[in-house]
Amino acid sequence: MNQTLSKRSVRIAGHSTSITLEPEFWQALREIAEGEKTSINALIARIDAERSVTNLSSAIRISILAHYRNQP
Repeated sequence: MNQTLSKRSVRIAGHSTSITLEPEFWQALREIAEGEKTSINALIARIDAERSVTNLSSAIRISILAHYRNQP
């Protein structure tokens, strides 16, 4: 696993924010978004709206983990 972090700007709820994740998590977000036929920004906005942890990057990682754990 590559430990290099990648920072990207996204627009959520009308404002821009930066999110820092490992490339593997960005790839997982792309795969999930494609599977749901939505954009990465829309997926992140949904995670942001539903999160129970204060850090958005952590909420994204937890959401990705839950997604793959819930697969048959």
